[in-house]
Amino acid sequence: MSDRPAAEREPGSYRDPSGFVFRRDGVLYRQVNPTFADDWAAFDSSGLHAALLSRALLIPDEPAPLDHAAEAGALAVIRPEEIGFISYPFEWSFSQLKDAALLTLQAQAMATGHGMTLRDASAYNVQYREGHPILIDTLSFERARPEEPWKPYRQFCEHFLAPLALMAYRDGRLGLLLRDFIDGVPLDLASQLLPRSTRWSPGLAAHVHLHARAQRQHAAGGRDAAPKAVTMSETRRLALLDHLRRTVEGLRLPAGGTEWADYADQTSYSAAATASKEATVRGMLIAAGGKVAWDVGANTGRYSAIAAEAGYEVVALDIDWAAVERHYLALRERGERRIMPLLADLADPSPAIGWENRERASLLERSNADVVVALALVHHLAIGRNVPLGMVSELLARIGPRLIVEFVPKPDPMVQRLLATREDIFPEYSLDGFRAAFTRHFRVIEEATVAESTRVLFRMERTAP
Repeated sequence: MSDRPAAEREPGSYRDPSGFVFRRDGVLYRQVNPTFADDWAAFDSSGLHAALLSRALLIPDEPAPLDHAAEAGALAVIRPEEIGFISYPFEWSFSQLKDAALLTLQAQAMATGHGMTLRDASAYNVQYREGHPILIDTLSFERARPEEPWKPYRQFCEHFLAPLALMAYRDGRLGLLLRDFIDGVPLDLASQLLPRSTRWSPGLAAHVHLHARAQRQHAAGGRDAAPKAVTMSETRRLALLDHLRRTVEGLRLPAGGTEWADYADQTSYSAAATASKEATVRGMLIAAGGKVAWDVGANTGRYSAIAAEAGYEVVALDIDWAAVERHYLALRERGERRIMPLLADLADPSPAIGWENRERASLLERSNADVVVALALVHHLAIGRNVPLGMVSELLARIGPRLIVEFVPKPDPMVQRLLATREDIFPEYSLDGFRAAFTRHFRVIEEATVAESTRVLFRMERTAP
């Protein structure tokens, strides 16, 4: 009897009969099933596999012993490089989703040149690794059939083009529709929500509005209507892909930001206070130890950068879509690889979604933080969102075992800004109240007052798992 650990199939890997992802003893593997034999052989023999790896468009993998398979009868087993943190499309900024869309089209263009094609164009086939989007589904490619249309055309439009168009023409927050529509934003809904002026945009007219109309006409034909055989020459297929690429590239967010997009530059700190806070946070990060830091309430990433300089891989979360967009663009510009900016609301974090609410794990289930950095955040949750301090402490303890947190007292201009439009119903919001609440879940290791300020920084460690 084998003493090899039992295989645990990943809950989100069930849709494709060609293979699936699983773990043994915590190690990630992918099983390839015999039904995919011809396409799997063509993927390597065509040179596409090597070409994608050479351009860093596909996650690297290595062969694994066949007896590692999760189920009997496997054709092959591979061990893909594991992504440090799995994120979802509705957590990405506009430009992150746009870059993922362009990656997908680039991969399809390369596949075409090797006699292959993508079988699907799901945004969930893309992850971010070292600052760049990368495909993670090695089984997404199959041999191209002559005269066959691009099968994932509709899926690409629903997963990428429709949400990008809504963000560009309506509101940057509309990428969050992908949280409710796990299979992509329906084109008829996108068509209704987009401004009428987009009906005269060649790209959106063809790929959203007319595409949605064609779907409605097909549905109106009834289930018994005989399907029409559709063919598409390679020239037309390449033209379609080029038109999609130009349409995506042409989408832009409107100028301007949001209330909090410039928050990091509008604090009550003097230059001395800013220098004091940065030095203290840097020292606390070095003392805390670990490999992964979650900067919650990161805004445009001033302290995320300090964490990265201290050697951490950083997940930088913020509620403000414009701040996340600015942060991503700045990181992309300077080629930063250690920071992953994401759109997330700690008062309403990404839930578990999909089949049995297990297909896509919640944000908190995905936590891999060694240290949580929560600067200028607690007052937003406690006063801005009416969350009791004890519950804030409990949440931060759930995210990670070590904490660097800032307490901002009521007289501070930024707290007064929050209180200006609401009644002060927060008698426990004080330094003593903060200490009492947070020491239920943490012990204080270090504390320091920010120079020329009444703000206090704490380094803490969780007292219980």
